[in-house]
Amino acid sequence: MYSESDLQDAVAAGAIRPEVAQALRDHVAGLRATPLVDEEHFRLLTGFNDIFVSIASVILLLAVGWLGNALRFGAPEHQPVFMSGLLIAAVSWGLAEYFTRTRRMALPSILLLIAFVGGAAFAVGAIGIQMFPRAGDSLGSLILCLAAAAGALAAWLHWRRFMVPITVAVGAAAAAGVGVTLILAAVPGNGTLPFLLLLAAGLAIFALAMWWDMSDRARTTRRSDVAFWLHLAAAPMIAHSLFHLLGVLDSDQISVGRAVLVVALYVAFGLVALAIDRRALLVSSLAYVLFALYALFRQAGAVELSWALTALVIGSALLLLSALWHHARAWIVHGLPDAVTQRLPYLDRAAA
Repeated sequence: MYSESDLQDAVAAGAIRPEVAQALRDHVAGLRATPLVDEEHFRLLTGFNDIFVSIASVILLLAVGWLGNALRFGAPEHQPVFMSGLLIAAVSWGLAEYFTRTRRMALPSILLLIAFVGGAAFAVGAIGIQMFPRAGDSLGSLILCLAAAAGALAAWLHWRRFMVPITVAVGAAAAAGVGVTLILAAVPGNGTLPFLLLLAAGLAIFALAMWWDMSDRARTTRRSDVAFWLHLAAAPMIAHSLFHLLGVLDSDQISVGRAVLVVALYVAFGLVALAIDRRALLVSSLAYVLFALYALFRQAGAVELSWALTALVIGSALLLLSALWHHARAWIVHGLPDAVTQRLPYLDRAAA
């Protein structure tokens, strides 16, 4: 089984001609009765060996972290130890040299990247906690800022060496963490500010994702994979912060007006998702629209069947949308100005 990335690599290596690769894509698209540009391909598994190696890597990294925790260097028992993160980061990089750079295994590469970036951030954060064990809100935010900066730097180094598509999203999230925590250090104690900053960070990462998407409108290169992960990082930031600011989950009950607003926002997310041909926004906000519809059904009197009716409506709607995705997207895109459509992914690869 060959992935889109394998086709790209084969073309780049001269093993097959670009027109042959395109003919194969068109053939597969015809078999599936949907343009491949709408499929949102991303590489997660190259085979079951990916799962096997991933499990073994997680076990090894847990063991290394546990051993690092024994090297406390004066840190109290209840505090994290920087050696845990440092050893995890070092071992993750070493494993990536083989499983990512040589074997090009998808799932292990993702896990090793997250372990490397997380280990680097954890190590810096642990040092900060050890140096300032009684840090207040402002100083604590600065420690988190330094940890996020270490994570962003680690992601940049990893990208320079291995170029795993998810790395850009991880680095962008870490960079957003730097900005958010830096502002929170300057303005502590504001309960709403973190969610406003999270929303701004999500929109910024969404804009970055669109920049990567616009550079590969046919979605045939690694840049599309990078954009996929950026959208996946931006969507929960946007959805969770926005719905929290609306107070959707402040209590077990939700007013009819607020529930209708949630559904309207979900429809708006759906229109955006169709236009940009990315489904991350729909997935990230799914829990909120489920809760809103559940509340509407309860207030309409269907107390015992509210969850069943909610699942029936949402499940049916999403399946119908999936089946008619290309047609619905064509209808949306054709209604947009040319200046916008010329920056969106093609409706099919033939347009490229």
